Amino acid sequence: MKTTRIIFIGGFLGAGKTSLLWKAAQQLMAKGLNVGLVTNDQAPELVDTVLLSQNGLKVAEVSGSCFCCNFNGLTDAISKVSSEAAADIIIAEPVGSCTDLSATIMQPLKKNWNSKLQVAPLTVLADPSRLIPILDGDTAGLHPDAAYIFRKQLEESDIILISKSDTLTPSALEALTKRTNETFPSSVVMTASASEGQGVDLWLEEVMKRNDAGLRIVSVDYDIYANGEAVLGWLNGTVLLNGESFDCDDIARSFMINLGKRFDEAGYAVGHVKTILENGNRFITGNITGKLDTLSFRGAAGEGNEVKLTVNARVETTPEILDEIVREELGKITKGRCEVKTVAWRFLQPGRPNPTYRFTEVV
Repeated sequence: MKTTRIIFIGGFLGAGKTSLLWKAAQQLMAKGLNVGLVTNDQAPELVDTVLLSQNGLKVAEVSGSCFCCNFNGLTDAISKVSSEAAADIIIAEPVGSCTDLSATIMQPLKKNWNSKLQVAPLTVLADPSRLIPILDGDTAGLHPDAAYIFRKQLEESDIILISKSDTLTPSALEALTKRTNETFPSSVVMTASASEGQGVDLWLEEVMKRNDAGLRIVSVDYDIYANGEAVLGWLNGTVLLNGESFDCDDIARSFMINLGKRFDEAGYAVGHVKTILENGNRFITGNITGKLDTLSFRGAAGEGNEVKLTVNARVETTPEILDEIVREELGKITKGRCEVKTVAWRFLQPGRPNPTYRFTEVV
């Protein structure tokens, strides 16, 4: 029976997990390996799923709850993408505000799926802009309970992968790696830049050769954990934009810039805000992972008259306020240019985590 290697890439919202998924998949496929992906969120209509599918990858989505609270949904997705992609490798991206993965995902898979899956070490991505203040004992601009989740993610990791390494000088990156290693001595600390392709091959070599996954189960206060998720308003929406020929890229860019300004002015910490505007096989993506100055874009959608816009937002405010802001800015940027038809729209506050399984000992 064929055994598939599964690689979990965790990390807090905005750490760059999706970019790493895509870059890793490219490198693995270049070696002749079949790759499938599994994405995860508290609600459907994921930008990540759309983006990865646009690039021709087989993607299964677990939505409506995190992997740990819907373990059967996770294993169904693994089976689906494994079959459809004839996958040698599956890369799975848990919800960015999720922790306790070793106890609730890694151990159950190691025990019950060991004949079908080789579980790779748990990788947790860490954005330097959030990692540095966390190491300083700060909250990285997050609510203290959200920062607690980030720290727990780091504590339980087998590998801490400092992402966006191209944003630091070599000396600063070396110093940060050393500090991280001293703070979390049980984890292997590595660095990578998915956008530049730096370090991804070395990280892949590490996760492909090792079978010692989920080496630690950490103590997690589920009251703090639950509140850390609940302080974030979540919104996932997809709309169709119809009108005479309009500049898709200008709409996408203006929409994200205006959202970033609104959140900064209100003092709302951003976990992440992601958009993708699809114009046939052309698309533009936008991503905010903190203040407006973290805003980045990729791709171009050109001129269009019937396009699809998907938005995912995780922001420290109520779901109702988040919904109001996103709808207002969407209305402003499309007024007089195109009609907006809602395909799907959901805003929510995550419920208390209730894992399907929680092991207390390492398998």
